[in-house]
Amino acid sequence: MKYNFLFILSLFLYTSISAQTITGTVSNENSTPLPGVNILNKSTNSGTQTDFDGKYSIKAEKGDLLTFSFIGYKTKEVKVKDKKVINVSLEPDNVSLNEEVVAVSETIRIRGTSSLQTGYGYNNRTNTEAYKERNENIFKSVKTAPLSTFSIDVDRASYSNIRRMVNNGQEIPKGAVKIEEMINYFNYNYAGPKDEHPFAIHTEVAKSPWNQQTKIAKIALQGKNIPTEDIPASNLTFLLDVSGSMNSPNKLPLLKSSFKILVNQLREEDRVAIVVYAGAAGVVLESTPGSEKIKILEAINNLNAGGSTAGGEGIQLAYKIAKENFIEDGNNRVILATDGDFNIGASSDSAMKELIEEKRESGVFLTALGFGMGNYKDSKLESLAQAGNGNHAYIDGMQESRRVLGTEFGGTLHTIAKDVKIQVEFNPAKIQAYRLIGYENRLLNAEDFNDDEKDAGELGSGHTVTALYELIPVGVESVYLKEIDSLKYTNTELKNNSGELFTVKFRYKDPEGAKSKLITKTVADTEKDFEEASTDFKFAAAVALYGMKLTDSEFVKNHNTGLILDLAEKGRGEDKEGYRAEFTRLVKIEVN
Repeated sequence: MKYNFLFILSLFLYTSISAQTITGTVSNENSTPLPGVNILNKSTNSGTQTDFDGKYSIKAEKGDLLTFSFIGYKTKEVKVKDKKVINVSLEPDNVSLNEEVVAVSETIRIRGTSSLQTGYGYNNRTNTEAYKERNENIFKSVKTAPLSTFSIDVDRASYSNIRRMVNNGQEIPKGAVKIEEMINYFNYNYAGPKDEHPFAIHTEVAKSPWNQQTKIAKIALQGKNIPTEDIPASNLTFLLDVSGSMNSPNKLPLLKSSFKILVNQLREEDRVAIVVYAGAAGVVLESTPGSEKIKILEAINNLNAGGSTAGGEGIQLAYKIAKENFIEDGNNRVILATDGDFNIGASSDSAMKELIEEKRESGVFLTALGFGMGNYKDSKLESLAQAGNGNHAYIDGMQESRRVLGTEFGGTLHTIAKDVKIQVEFNPAKIQAYRLIGYENRLLNAEDFNDDEKDAGELGSGHTVTALYELIPVGVESVYLKEIDSLKYTNTELKNNSGELFTVKFRYKDPEGAKSKLITKTVADTEKDFEEASTDFKFAAAVALYGMKLTDSEFVKNHNTGLILDLAEKGRGEDKEGYRAEFTRLVKIEVN
């Protein structure tokens, strides 16, 4: 036993001495730091990226070979010697990228040309971006509609897309504003579950900060956080759009850099295949173990853009490959990356949705990642994600890439509950009317709640969901409430539960289950002022109010920017990652 201990101790000491942390800064030819540079230790297959200041840190031993790669620059290799600080300068790659695009899959070859220029300029052609029309939820009478039913939504695409528009000084289409996605973009300090269920439920009620006559109710879920080492093996199929519409620096080059972040996190037990599509679809990488990172990264590096967009054919092939490499009890997922501008074959929103619904029964989930601007088809990607038991994100830069495909991708990969539905029954003795803030495209019929055949949203490891209701209490006269006659045949008098404000019910299925489980929670009435509300509640309200301002909501008479900023500041909290501070900055930019 003593000798075993000494052996382990000596091995640890040797590893500690031989392995060292290499740090440094990567810059361009003008000595400007480069964020998002991919760094790979070819000796260990471990990788990292430079931060916003171009700085990096990576474990390496003397003799290891480090490679530095970045969009529009020549890849550089550096051998580790005695220095622990290695600063690197990358040279521009001025070679024209008019290379032939060739992807081979038995009988399929894809060809096109690319004329990619370095730099992140924007295309000034006609804007053809597409968003679903959203009609703001109105107040509903509890007498005639006591039940409110909807599917959860963990998508966050709307906020990063709006951030892009604000930063670029663009007008924000009302269809791009999805308040639920804006609220759920941010992390909240909700406690996790302590029972057998995969998520914990949190509720809170307070007087509205923007209307003295109403109250705001918060219903929130916190998913169980599964450690990375406990996440089952993943069978991933990257479905990458290399059509001509992706031929701009903020599309395919950003896509390639983004997916390198994901690749650097792969474990030995994980597998990746790569399918691309342009005028046709083809396989550029057969299913490959996560340990072969260099092989996977080379396949990504060799992609260029050109040709039309056969999205339907690409989806068919991607699901076929995913099914061929299916891992029982694993994470089987197609990750689609595109601007959504499909123009060959089945391309309409409805046709693409039907195609995905057909594939959903395969047990393969879908993640849809949007890139670019000018022709971005948010409506299509939202439909695909909803239909494919999946989620939707918009990548507006390397910051978002690191978040979506880096720090939070484990939760995206591992679904802990599917078809999660929420149904709220309001007490007519306490509430006259209610409106759900956001979730317009996630509404369900009352009967859908108990229908296990009805599809709903998925909850991933560590994910949070927050929903807000605005309530008009009994006895309050409101311009938003139209008077109706008393009902003759329906009894609204309550005897034993008049202290209850509402009852909220949740249904969900286990990831592999077919029968839903039910959770019920009652919420008591309260006269709490919003100043007494939790920090998270205040911030969520600030985001909701900002969304209502962007859409010129009829339910906020005075679109008071000062109130938004006040709520955001009071709700900032610890804000370790700085996202809440960024929100405040965006509000100020949009106003000015």
